[in-house]
Parts: sequence; C-alpha cells; structure tokens
Amino acid sequence: MSSYSERYQSEIEALRQKSRTRKLSLGEGIDFTSNDFLALSESDSIRKAVRDALDRGVPLGAGGSRLLRGNHAAHIELEEKAALFFNCEKSLFFANGYSANFALLTSLPKRHDLIVFDALSHASIREGISASFAKSVKVPHNDVDAIEGTLSKWHSTRSRNSLAWVAVESLYSMDGDFAPLTELIAIAERFDSMLLVDEAHATGVWGRHGRGLTEPHENHPNVIAVHTCGKALGAAGALVCTSAALINFLINKSRPFIYSTAPPPINAVAVSAALDLIDAETERREQLHELIALANHEMESKFELKGSGSQIIPFIVGADNHAIQVAETMQNAGFDVRAIRPPTVPEGTARLRISITLNIEESDIVRFFDTLYAVKQSLDIS
Repeated sequence: MSSYSERYQSEIEALRQKSRTRKLSLGEGIDFTSNDFLALSESDSIRKAVRDALDRGVPLGAGGSRLLRGNHAAHIELEEKAALFFNCEKSLFFANGYSANFALLTSLPKRHDLIVFDALSHASIREGISASFAKSVKVPHNDVDAIEGTLSKWHSTRSRNSLAWVAVESLYSMDGDFAPLTELIAIAERFDSMLLVDEAHATGVWGRHGRGLTEPHENHPNVIAVHTCGKALGAAGALVCTSAALINFLINKSRPFIYSTAPPPINAVAVSAALDLIDAETERREQLHELIALANHEMESKFELKGSGSQIIPFIVGADNHAIQVAETMQNAGFDVRAIRPPTVPEGTARLRISITLNIEESDIVRFFDTLYAVKQSLDIS
C-alpha cells in the first residue's frame, strides 16, 4: 500500500473505531428512508412525459454550460412554469439543491455582509458559507431571539451598503421540525435582510397548494426560496425562486452556475411534469398527510415521545453503535431505515431517520412502530 493510500486508510480506520464508516447499499425492504414523499419517482405520467420528450428529440445531456450551447428550450420552459407555480418573478434551474445553495451563498453575500445561519442547517448551506467572503454567525436551532439579537447588533455597526442574510431550512432534514418562517420574515423586513429558505423537504408536501412553507409569503422581496426537485417531485435538480434582479445576477456572476454543465434537458422535462402533478393529483398530498398523522401518533403512543409533526420523524438512540444495531435489526425485519450519525447530526444524537412516503401503507406504519418498540426492548437501549 502506498503512503498516500495509508494516509487515507488510517482515517477510515479511525472512523471504523467510532462506528462512523459509511457504505453504499441498495434499497431493500419497505421504504422508510427515501425522500420520495409523493411516490412520484416512478410516476407513469412523468415516465410518459419523458418518453414523449425523447421521441421529439429532447437530448439526454446538455453538452455544455447554460451560457454556451447547453441552454435548451426545456430549461427555459421549466423556469417560466416554476416562476408561475411558485409565484416569483423569476426562477433558475440547478443540477441539485447542494449546488443551488452553494451558488447562492458564494455569489450573493459580499465581503462586508453578514450571514446568520441556523445550527442545524444542511451541509450545502454550511459549505456555501465557508466558501463565502462574508462574515458568518451560527445561532442555536430555531432561536428567533438569537437571530434578532445578532442582526440588531450588526445593524448598528454595519458598514455602508453591506447587507445581512439569514439562512434556514423550512423543514429540517434530520429533526423534521419547522422553521418559524413568519417570525423570521418579520425580522428580515425589520432589518432589511434577505432570508434564504431551503424548501427541500417541504416542496410538494407542505403549503396549501404544495408550494412549500414559503407559499403564504410568495414573491416577498426579502425571501429567496430553493425548491429541490429530487425529493417530493421525484426527479432531480433545484429551482431558485426570487426576484429577476437576483436571478440575472446569478446568471452573470455565479461561478458554480457559469462553469457547470447544464442539468440534462430531460430532467427539466421530468420536473415540469411533476409540477403539473402537484396541481392535478392533490389526493397524493392528502393521503400523505394522513400517513404522517398516523406515524406521529404511533411514535407518541408507543414511545411517549412527541412526534415531529412532519413526514420526517427522528428516533434518537444516542450512541453511534446502538443506532447501527437498531437500524440493522429493523432492516433484517424487512424495513429499510438507516442510522444517521455525527457529523450529520450532533454528537450523542445518533438516530433512525424515519421517512414517511406514499411508498408505504397504513399497515406498514403500524408494523414498523410495533417492530421498533420490540427491537428497543430486546436490545435494552434506553
């Protein structure tokens, strides 16, 4: 083994000692782990839209960046539809939510600006902040007072023409709880700040019409919404929805956008079809919310633990090795649920991330929680 291989192998061994190695595995068993919340990833309607697009010549690959020859009519049609769907001035299509968040946070905040971000923000938000020239402040999870206090202090001493940005998720991916968006938008208005909202786990599921949790605040001048397309929409990509001025700035100044090959045009077709289904098949969302209510009830009745209220329910075990043990036992019982460990979640909070989708039925949920209760008892994990 070369010295280079030894260097990295030793790091893997250190992770193994802490029960933190990762591996790729296929999904087997009843789905309690995916983000395919509305079961659109295998939708016949989306399949047909893609087949029809291929038949009329829409290419699989873009062949270049959007500013070169990679721009396709399918991209433009999706962005125009998304702007109407999410009621914003303009939208911009990215390959995924990670690249969208990274592009926003490395392009819009400037050297003398401030970024305030929630302690449980997604890795894509954190990586974008790390690569930004702006100063950043991490605040405790969902602590409105901490955000307001930080902005107030900064506002009184800020340099001329500097701006403040607040970055949050509308529905947090590992805890399943909701950001206090109404309060945060009021704070953003008060301090003339921009609120960047990652709607990854809310798009298609939450909001009166499935537009996400920013739906009541659509087209708000202080809000930028990122709608991921690879979860409830069942496809791939992400749509940044905001003012025309900010979208035009990203097209002209965002290096992650300028220097990346455009998303495959056929992906844009699939996302466009998914947006149509959100409007046409409202029963999917209604059915999912019934399953969400049942799953949260099962959590509370079986374990006397308050449910998250969303389709993402954390079952916190604590120690990394215990979380792995519970997950593997559940997998052996026929349920596909995974252990989530630090650094994805805080130290001492290794957990099962239980995801409720339309790929399961009511009886699956009841059996899952019955089995989880029996596993917890048999392994004697407090």
